Amino acid sequence: MPQDVPVQVRKARLSDVVSIQRLVNFFADQGGMLHRPLSEIYENLRDYFVVENEGQLIACCALHIIWEDLVELKALAVAEGHQGKGIGSAIVRACIQEAQDLGLPTLYALTARPEFFETLGFHRVEVSQLPRKVWGECFRCVKFPNCDEVAVVYEVGIAKREEV
Repeated sequence: MPQDVPVQVRKARLSDVVSIQRLVNFFADQGGMLHRPLSEIYENLRDYFVVENEGQLIACCALHIIWEDLVELKALAVAEGHQGKGIGSAIVRACIQEAQDLGLPTLYALTARPEFFETLGFHRVEVSQLPRKVWGECFRCVKFPNCDEVAVVYEVGIAKREEV
């Protein structure tokens, strides 16, 4: 994807599920994120945004509602060879916009790359500040309680629409 072509982010379709899993699990195999089974992707397909290039899915990210005041950004992956071109930023901005449109005030992610998220307006917090996440999902994770990911938060209500 050339640098001067605008990134087109769209909602995922059923035909994207296998490609989403392949992309996510490629990075999970390297320890960069958690594996996602096909059943989970199908069940949460409406959460996913994707980016294609020449008919190939090259990026994905899910926006998963946890509670009325909390939404998680997860499964962010950009294919090798397409990183550093603004694709990750574009797909995260699409998630931020949807969170804002839905009226969700707080967006968070658990990541090994907090610096990337900080460039988009997120700030670091202790994961203990996200009790619904910790006790709703984290305690079942193979990394619990020794998770090496950093919690980052974006206050959607604070952002101005034109910044997103």
